[in-house]
Amino acid sequence: VQLQASGGGLVQARGSLRLSCAASGGTLSSYVVGWFRQAPGREREFVAVISWSGSVTYYADSVKGRFTISRDNAKNTAYLQMDSLEPDDTAVYYCAASGKMFSEPIEADFGSWGQGTQVTVSS
Repeated sequence: VQLQASGGGLVQARGSLRLSCAASGGTLSSYVVGWFRQAPGREREFVAVISWSGSVTYYADSVKGRFTISRDNAKNTAYLQMDSLEPDDTAVYYCAASGKMFSEPIEADFGSWGQGTQVTVSS
């Protein structure tokens, strides 16, 4: 499956953005979807993950209560709603697909990756 992330941009602190992850060449409902991010000079880190049906989600502690991961399998698309954004959320955000569900996934758990979308939060 190929993934295309979109929806990034420049937003002020305490603002919101919604990222989308559109799948092609496969059925997204066959995959667990995760979001990761990479800030300049830092390693890529886990943000959120959602199960095949969307019934189970896990979040990194740094975004818990502010970000919401969801999916619409009929549209072959997953989302990351980001509220109360902070400057520390500035990063390139990536979506990824996996055949397995983990509560604290790492990059190696995901075989397909989107190209990334830049999110910049100004103070």
